[in-house]
Amino acid sequence: MQSIKYPMIKSENDRTWSKYCGFLDLNLKQFMSIQESLLLQQLEKVAGCPLGKRLMGIRTPSSVEELRHLVPLTSYEDYLPELDPGDDMALPEEPHVWASTSGGAGCCRRVPYTLEAYSRSIDNLMTVFILACSRKRGESTLTEGDRVLYNVAPSPYLSGLLAAGASQVFNLRPVMPVELHDGMDFRDKMTRGFELSLRNGVDIMIAMTSVLVRTASEFDQMSRKGGFSKHLLHPGEMARISRAYLRSKIENRGILPKDLWPVKALIGWGIDTSIYRDQVYKYWGAYPYEFHACTEAGIMAVQTWNRRGMTFIPHSNFFEFIPESEWVKSRSDVFYEPHTVLLHEVKPGERYEMVITSFYGMPFVRYRLGHLVRIVAMEDAEAGVHLPQMVFETRADNLIDIAGFTRVSEKTVMQAIANSGVDYEDWIIRKEVKEGKPRLHLYIELGNGRREIDLPAIIGGELTRTDPGYSDLVNLMGVSPLEVTILRRGSFKHYYSLKKASGSDLALRRPPRMNASDEVIENLVGRRVTERQMATIA
Repeated sequence: MQSIKYPMIKSENDRTWSKYCGFLDLNLKQFMSIQESLLLQQLEKVAGCPLGKRLMGIRTPSSVEELRHLVPLTSYEDYLPELDPGDDMALPEEPHVWASTSGGAGCCRRVPYTLEAYSRSIDNLMTVFILACSRKRGESTLTEGDRVLYNVAPSPYLSGLLAAGASQVFNLRPVMPVELHDGMDFRDKMTRGFELSLRNGVDIMIAMTSVLVRTASEFDQMSRKGGFSKHLLHPGEMARISRAYLRSKIENRGILPKDLWPVKALIGWGIDTSIYRDQVYKYWGAYPYEFHACTEAGIMAVQTWNRRGMTFIPHSNFFEFIPESEWVKSRSDVFYEPHTVLLHEVKPGERYEMVITSFYGMPFVRYRLGHLVRIVAMEDAEAGVHLPQMVFETRADNLIDIAGFTRVSEKTVMQAIANSGVDYEDWIIRKEVKEGKPRLHLYIELGNGRREIDLPAIIGGELTRTDPGYSDLVNLMGVSPLEVTILRRGSFKHYYSLKKASGSDLALRRPPRMNASDEVIENLVGRRVTERQMATIA
């Protein structure tokens, strides 16, 4: 007889809740006090190493204001050659593990994690698990032994490292063993993960939101074509699919993931999370839970149980914010040093580029992440959280300036395409100049659904509704800068295969969505088709 499993947390007085989620009870003054205390401890560690002396000079800042006055803002290049290939003796503390990430321009970045920083990051992942399974303060349905499917990149990417660490530290069962997870290509791993989930079930799923949406769409098509028949040989799979098939027939539709897995939580990330929030709910029966993270800084901010804005974690990094007006000046003048504000100085509705100084012996000092976030409110009254709430907008280097009227972000384009209802596999967009005029050129591979002829008008119309600056450009200047090229079906899959065959790192096998190079465009456009030819391909 199977034993009854009880939730880990039953009240906000629970020690587990206090440990992992207690920061949600802080006010701004308490938040800043924690920030300053951990910062001063970190500066003492950094000051004694060769890298710290090179970045900060001979004088160690003794306060937040001294740090901002004495130490210039930094970028990844300022940490070379210490981080590439890696000079452990030059760092504040000995690395426990090295994480990798894409640095753009066809290169990878390496980030050293100390043991304490790695442990803290795993703790912050536990915070994500708890809150993703919560519906109110102090309560979570997270249970020891819950089955977790990690659709994440393998080690040494941070997501893979944290997945491995969580499997060892917390009593949560990975659907796919870590040793199998790290030895597979991303696409193969995703397929195998869902097969194992069909057999054994899954309670929590972690994946990019775009993967959740695409997977659900493929499930629907597969069920209509009888693609689940191969899974009927295993008793566990057969029972699960039979129940799902019956439910889908009653509702006169294909099988959806929610028919197969009544998950406790869907943990997603990516700037498209808010855009596809309702679509994910339709397919999976649960809204995606979002957090904000990157390799250099770990997990920095999390949603609460109401799944609205995100709250910064005070013990993850020391935070500074470059106002958008200052960021614009620094972009036009490389010698301009932008001013920063602290969390208690941000304003709702404004966008900021994030700057972090590491804690726990990590190397980064006043490091520009290149992440643009928007402060949506100074508190979340509904959740009783009295700290600023933010959403992730885009990467600062991914904005496309069109004639000074607007700076188009990936999220803006993604929202416009989603609103248009166009079924697509993937897309990229960049600024091009033709006959002396700036053009916004969208390269898109359409899916199996509708195939509109006048895509520039359809998507361009949505851009005018989504982006006020773009609307001004169209209405005031009489300019319609959007140009669309339709790519042959399978173009992005072909690109991925070429990069994989050439030995490219996993992070570099997918072309960048924004501002792709001429080489990327040539690889994709070599397989393009005209709108007139599209009907014959279908």
